[in-house]
Order: sequence, then structure tokens, then C-alpha cells
Amino acid sequence: MRGTTNGSTLRRVRAAVSAAVVVCAITAVTPTVATAAAPGPPVATSGPGVAAGAGAGAGAGVGVGVERVSVATDEGYGAASITPDGRSIVFMSLANGPQQGGNAVYVRDRRAGQTRTEPMVEGWTPAISGDGKQVAANAPRQGMTAERIQQHSLDLGLLPVTCGRCNQPSLSADGRYLAHGSLRYPGWLRNVVVADRNGGHQIIASFGHSAPARPSISGDGRYVAYQDLAYQNEGVYLWDRTTGTTSAPLEGPSKSASLVQLSDNGSKVVYLSGPDTYVHDTGSGTAQVVPGVTGVAIDPTGRYLLYAPNGTSGPSLVLRDLLTGTDETVSDQPATAEVDSVSADGRDVVFQSAADGIVPGDTNGKPDVFVRSFF
Repeated sequence: MRGTTNGSTLRRVRAAVSAAVVVCAITAVTPTVATAAAPGPPVATSGPGVAAGAGAGAGAGVGVGVERVSVATDEGYGAASITPDGRSIVFMSLANGPQQGGNAVYVRDRRAGQTRTEPMVEGWTPAISGDGKQVAANAPRQGMTAERIQQHSLDLGLLPVTCGRCNQPSLSADGRYLAHGSLRYPGWLRNVVVADRNGGHQIIASFGHSAPARPSISGDGRYVAYQDLAYQNEGVYLWDRTTGTTSAPLEGPSKSASLVQLSDNGSKVVYLSGPDTYVHDTGSGTAQVVPGVTGVAIDPTGRYLLYAPNGTSGPSLVLRDLLTGTDETVSDQPATAEVDSVSADGRDVVFQSAADGIVPGDTNGKPDVFVRSFF
């Protein structure tokens, strides 16, 4: 299923322009393809593992169609996020690691055609900085059930662990700021913390419970959205580094809500309340309602919402242009996605699916990570 005529026409115009740029780019430079560091070969740009229409340039993040990011056949993959420019994708294996029960973390550079393994080795729910140079993930502590966060930089290597009971990482664009949840002792109560790679950290919220806060930080590190479970009602809040203040519940006092994601530019906060999705504008203080759907992620500009329709029929993932109201089908087979799964302007969407018919040659019968490029 496609969007309305106007939405489809706009995508075709964009695709035509992109194709012209691709021809020039391929004439000037041919990307080097190296052996993947992760299990399995690097993703191809044609043949098995690439859907019709992906063609040349898919590995550079400029092709139109679907490609499979994880191509190893010995284990499943999931929990993927993409950088705003669509170049880098972080994802994890679903197989338990050999030592602590975590999962291997990988980063796919679509332009270089390389997949690297992060030194953290075993982790959950990985996050990637906007420039693709840093990755953070939950990781089990040696011999303990409590979690920590490990952060790795291409330039600086494995960064010091600043929290012994922390999880739910969210990175700023340059990786300087790391927002995360932490548990304080005694009582195992929840804090929301922003750590500065240059030194120090700031507790921006403290709760009398241990429920997930799911912090989401803006690209410049100014804003952090999080949720608080208070009086058995979930509320969504927005912290502003510049003013040092925190907003009242964005959804107002009359209903509860749970956080989905803050857009990279800090302009929109997506949250769920009842059967509907709300997109809160941080400038005007108003919210756009998208009824009857479950919001999953929003693109860095705050214009494109990835959602799952509430129902058993139809596509499993849809991308909506909030400005025009047009929809694009991301997957018409069973699929899921995480926060930070949409690149800027809704160009690319990364998702997970165990379906075997999304691209040719995917017959491993395990969950894989895919990226759909619209233009």
C-alpha cells in the first residue's frame, strides 16, 4: 500500500533527483567494500539480500528499496537504530553471549560496506550517536545481575564506565552527552542522569520507584524527555539544560502517558496515551493527535512519525508525513522497530522482522535487521 497521490508523487520526484546524484557520485568515487567484522559477509547491493529496486548505491544509503543489514545465518538480530544521515546502523544479536548472557553489538557503515563489532561485545538496547562515531549499550556486570552502560568511541576507544547500576542509554549527536536511567541504593529507586564525556554528571530527576524512565536526549544535548510513574499514572516530562527547568506533564493532568521519543532537534516529543499517539510541539506547547495507532519513532526533524497500526490487518509499520498526512508502508509483513529508527526527512527506516519474504535469499528463519529507503 502506498500513500495518497500527492505523497507518492513527491517521493517519485525525490527519487529522481536522488538517482541523478547517485550517478554523479558513482562516477566520481566507488566505495571500498571490506570484509565484515561481524559474523557473515558484508551486505550486498545486488543479488540475494537486496530487494528489487535497491540496486547500486544501497550500501551508501542512497538506494531506493529494502536491504538486509544482518546477513549471517547462525543467529537472529534486532534492536536497531540509524543515524540521521542514514549511513550507520547499530544493532545487536539475539543470541546470548558466551560469558555474561548479553548480546553482541554491531555497527553497519552502509557507505563503506563494512560491519564492525563493538568492543563492549555483550549488551542490550544499543544507542548510537548522531555522527555514528560512538555507541553505548546496556551490559551485564561480571557475576552480577545489575546492569552498567559501556560506551565506545571510534576516536577514544572504550570510555570509562560512570555508572554501576544504569541502563537505557541515549546519546547526543557528538556523543558528548549520555542520558540514562540509574538505580540508587538503598531502595533501588530510579534516577534520570545526564553524563558529560568531558567530566561530571547531572541528576535531572529522582523518583520514588524503580520503573523505567526511558530518557531520550536531543542532538545538541539541551533537552531530555523522560517518563515518570507517579501515583500509578505515567507522565512525560521535558528537561531543558539551558534554563535548568523541567516542564509539567506534557499530556496535562487529565490523562496518563508513556514516552516514545524526543526528536533529534528537540522540537517534538512523541508519547502514547490510551489508544492514540500524540506529537507534542515543544515550541507551541500543542500536540497533534494521531488516533488509533502506536507511535514507534520519529525522524530527527520531527516531521515523520513511524507507527504501528492498532489492528490485526494491514501493514505492520507505516511512516506518516505529519505535515501532509500521507502514509508510506514500511513493512506489510510482521515487523517491529525501535526509537531512533528513522533517518532525517523520513528517507530510511530500519526495522526487525523474522519474515522470510522481505528480500530475496532470506531463508534463515531467524529475525533479521532491514532498512527501507524511500528516496
